[in-house]
Amino acid sequence: MSEGTVLHIKGRVLRGPEDVRDELWVRDGRVTYEPPAAAREVTTLTGWVLPGLVDAHCHVGLDARGPVDESTGEKQALTDRDAGTLLIRDAGSPSDTRWIDDREDLPRIIRAGRHIARTRRYIRNYAHEIEPGDLVAYVAREARRGDGWVKLVGDWIDRSTGDLAPCWPRGEVEAAIAEAHRLGARVTAHCFAEDSLSDLVEAGIDCVEHATGLTEETIPLFAERGVAIVPTLVNIATFPRLADGGQEKFPRWSDHMRRLHERRYETVAAAHDAGIPVFAGTDAGGSLPHGLIAQEVAELVKAGLPAATALSAATWGAREWLGRPGLTEGAPADLVVYDTDPREDVRVLAAPRHVVLRGRVTG
Repeated sequence: MSEGTVLHIKGRVLRGPEDVRDELWVRDGRVTYEPPAAAREVTTLTGWVLPGLVDAHCHVGLDARGPVDESTGEKQALTDRDAGTLLIRDAGSPSDTRWIDDREDLPRIIRAGRHIARTRRYIRNYAHEIEPGDLVAYVAREARRGDGWVKLVGDWIDRSTGDLAPCWPRGEVEAAIAEAHRLGARVTAHCFAEDSLSDLVEAGIDCVEHATGLTEETIPLFAERGVAIVPTLVNIATFPRLADGGQEKFPRWSDHMRRLHERRYETVAAAHDAGIPVFAGTDAGGSLPHGLIAQEVAELVKAGLPAATALSAATWGAREWLGRPGLTEGAPADLVVYDTDPREDVRVLAAPRHVVLRGRVTG
């Protein structure tokens, strides 16, 4: 599109699950529902329109070995963009990706800084690895470096017991979360197992990633406190392979991972039914490729969430949760156009007809 071009999108504009308009306009990179009085050139697109998709757990600048160079990070971000993901909550990365903010052709990123893990209790080259006495200081550091989020590693395999175990004493994590909140940041935590969840929620955590260890005892606690979860079901699908790889050395851990995997859909459904906020995230950028948000939404539906709820987890609801606008008057024109109604079949998300970022059609 040339400078001064007005974009006109006709069809069905899904501002919310029940808030539908027949058209919108894009002028100067912003959404408007008022037809412009005059324009040198108008480009028209047709289809079903959603706000730019949200991947609420995605690691740009990271791969299985640790931080990546800018060229690799650029390819990751472009892959997400072309899949319709235009807003990313980067849930921990050792790379400095601030350069992406200067690129008009790349998704917006909300950063959580670098993971904070217990010494030798996480993936090598990913995290600050520290002891509990340093937790408050490191949380304060990452709260200042991030975009309103901090990421803890709440549990990981304890080699002395051969199974998943909490990483932090209750007192230290409570003080660290209080410090993050004082600095205006929310806190999330990687948690696979059951044992760390009560302490984290009672300490004031805002969100839990994966949350495969939710039980009948902790689900009501999450619901009462309004603690969100990002299940990353496309990542949880890898648990059997991981378990097979660790069977000989850590059989307890392997069996535990298989059990968590087997009840993954039941866990997410029970969380949703209890009123726990559920958001879509892929965990791309570690061992998983980017561009998987459509698969994650389909997994949420498979777990039992209604299609409109699963869509909201990657669009309207996710944007509200992260404090970013959708298709409201004057909002940045970040949107995706599809051939058919995604509320009827979320699998259409895998094939966007057009992606519009900052008012420009990409590709």
